[in-house]
Formats: sequence, C-alpha cells, structure tokens
Amino acid sequence: MSALAAVLGLAVGLVLGLLGGGGSILAVPIFLYVFHIPPKPAIAMSLVVVGMSAFVGFLVHWHQGTVNVRIAAGFGALAMVGAFGGARIARFVPASVQLALFAVFALTAAILMLRDSTRAVRRARSRGPITPITPPIAEVIGVPGVMTTAASAGAPGPQRFSAMLGVEAVAVGVLTALIGAGGGFLIVPALVLMANVPVKEAVGSSLLIIAMNASSGVAGYIGQVAFDWPLVASFTGVAAVGAITGTRLMRRVPAARIKQGFAIMILVLGTYLVIRRLTH
Repeated sequence: MSALAAVLGLAVGLVLGLLGGGGSILAVPIFLYVFHIPPKPAIAMSLVVVGMSAFVGFLVHWHQGTVNVRIAAGFGALAMVGAFGGARIARFVPASVQLALFAVFALTAAILMLRDSTRAVRRARSRGPITPITPPIAEVIGVPGVMTTAASAGAPGPQRFSAMLGVEAVAVGVLTALIGAGGGFLIVPALVLMANVPVKEAVGSSLLIIAMNASSGVAGYIGQVAFDWPLVASFTGVAAVGAITGTRLMRRVPAARIKQGFAIMILVLGTYLVIRRLTH
C-alpha cells in the first residue's frame, strides 16, 4: 500500500471515530479514483472497510460505557435485513444510478453538516472561545433542526425503540447497500430524536449499527462482485487504527471545526462525482 493510500485509510477511520459516521463517504471515492476499482466492487469493498473500522471504534466506546447496546442491537438487526436485501437488489441497479445516489447523499450530508457546524461556531463565539468537544452539544448531528444542547438532546426520559425507528433502520440498511454509505449521519439523529439516546451514546451506538449494517451488505454482495481482499485487508487495518485514534480524540477536538473541514472536503468530492457523471 502506498503512503497516500495509508493516509487516506487513516482519514476514513478518524472520521468514523470522531463523528460516528462519514467514513464511507470517503471510502467509496478512494476505491474509485485512487485504486481504480469499478463502481459496484468499490461500493461493496467500502462496506468491508467501514464495517470493520466502525466495529473497532464501537469496542472503544463500549469500553468507555458510551453505547446503548439494547437499542443499537434492535436498530442494527433491522438494518441488516434492509442491507442484505438492498445488496441483492443492487445487481439490477445500474452503477451510474448507484453513484448518482451516492453523490446526492454526500452533497446533502455535507451541506447540512456545514450549515449546522457554522451555527455551532457562531453560538460558541457568542458564549466565548470554542472548547474541545464534550458532548452533550449535539454537533455531530447534521440534519435540519437538530442542533441541540444538553437541555434537549438525549434529555432524561424513557429510551425506547419505536416503529418509526424500525422503519428508518430498514431504510438505512437498503441505502447502505446501494451506495456504500454506512448511514451514520442518519443513524445518530434518529437515535437522539426517536429513541431519546444521549448524543455521546448515539455516536457509540451508531458505530455498532454501522458494523452490523455493513457486514450484512457485504454478505449480500458476495458472489455478485469481485473483492480485492488483500487491498481491503490492508486498507481496513489502517482505517481501524484511525477509528481508535478518532474515538480517543473525540473529547478533545473541537467538533464544529472538524465538521466544517470535513463538509468542505465532501462538497468538493461530491461535486467532482456529479461532474464526472454528467461528462461521461
């Protein structure tokens, strides 16, 4: 593996560990344009990398006691059903459509993340200097209207698994298999808003869900696409190191600034993917 590939693998793991999602948004373009893997195998191989890296990050969170295993297991089990089904259906979906869906997902996630992180920075400036990340500030959440604080995110109350959460779990699973994204940007806010899981636990729980989700998607792709297992193994090893590092840095790094930089990078990548789709 080249030095560039190692750095990129480390970046995938760091993003997963710090934000509880987002690594797959980097992994798919890396396999496509750095390793020149065809689209469908690139999507399937990214699920291996993200799934294993997320599992390593989950173990660190579990050791720290920041995982709601009961809710994560229920969400993950339903997501696995969706992911396996989505992977089997993917054979009938043109690769161009899968990449277009991926580009839309990446751009949407980046725009929402950039918007919410900018709001977080402005709020922090109005209160004083930005401090290192110590969730309960829900800066890891990148969906409309979910920039919350300790007063509202994961506030004391019953933590339960609802029917709506189950529907989202299946949908996240299908999406994961089709575009190779683990769905952390959908999972974290769902756990906070629908299951009342505290933000910090939602990040750790999302890593378990992503690991379960990705493993089922990989199982669905086996026999349909060719996996470059040596490349996957080496890239995954580096990404796992990044996931451990990112998880340990989570309490010390300004999350809003990380999200801004990451969002800008994804905007560039997403725009590049869109341009390539339109010009080829």
